[in-house]
Amino acid sequence: MATEDKTQDIEDTQVEDTTQETQAELSELDQAKADLATEKDKFLRLFAEFENYKRRTTKERIELFKTAGQEVIQSLLPVLDDFDRAMNEIEKAKDKELAKGVGLISNKLKETLKAKGLEETKVKAGDSFDAEIHEAITQIPAPTKKLVGKIVDVVEKGYALGDKIIRFPKVVTGK
Repeated sequence: MATEDKTQDIEDTQVEDTTQETQAELSELDQAKADLATEKDKFLRLFAEFENYKRRTTKERIELFKTAGQEVIQSLLPVLDDFDRAMNEIEKAKDKELAKGVGLISNKLKETLKAKGLEETKVKAGDSFDAEIHEAITQIPAPTKKLVGKIVDVVEKGYALGDKIIRFPKVVTGK
């Protein structure tokens, strides 16, 4: 019996050791699974952050290309105004050849700027005044009742580059 007890004790000890080893292996496995889940979460967050960065920089790059020449184009707007004034004076002088030559140069400049995205804002006398897209420089008594609160005269043309207004049209409104 003593041998059986010793054998039983040895078997119990072996079972306890095996149970402890199994529990240690399970806790190591659980720990490894938890570590894997943590690392996977970090990876997914980092990947999402990188995708957002790529989208944002692409959007900024497209916006930069759209308005890259904005300063140069804005500096050419007074030249366009001068061409319009020159054309008006040349037409008054009735010099057809001079008007034709200056008109060709003016059209070439306008078409080149249009190809770069410049658009003239369409404003004329009689349009409703909108403070979001017009710049009122003065108010005068309206010549007719129809022009009260509306645009009476356009002093300076407005221009947009793409979707962005780079110069608001300067108008006179009726009161």
